[in-house]
Amino acid sequence: MITVNMHAAKTQLSKLVDRAVKGEAFVIAKAGNPLVRVTALAAPAAPQRLGFLAGEIAVPKDFDRMGAAEIAALFGSGA
Repeated sequence: MITVNMHAAKTQLSKLVDRAVKGEAFVIAKAGNPLVRVTALAAPAAPQRLGFLAGEIAVPKDFDRMGAAEIAALFGSGA
């Protein structure tokens, strides 16, 4: 990640924003002291968590026994 001083950020803002949109975040510093980090809005802030469909689907109570007869018939046990 590059660090750019305030004056350079002002004069090259368009070029820096283009780089940020392409995924190259940068830091703006004043007198060598980092102040802000600039990143593209489209960049995900955090990985998407598991369970995003919670409450949207239902699992039947007999899920672990579904199709047991068909499976048994395929293997010839005829249960």
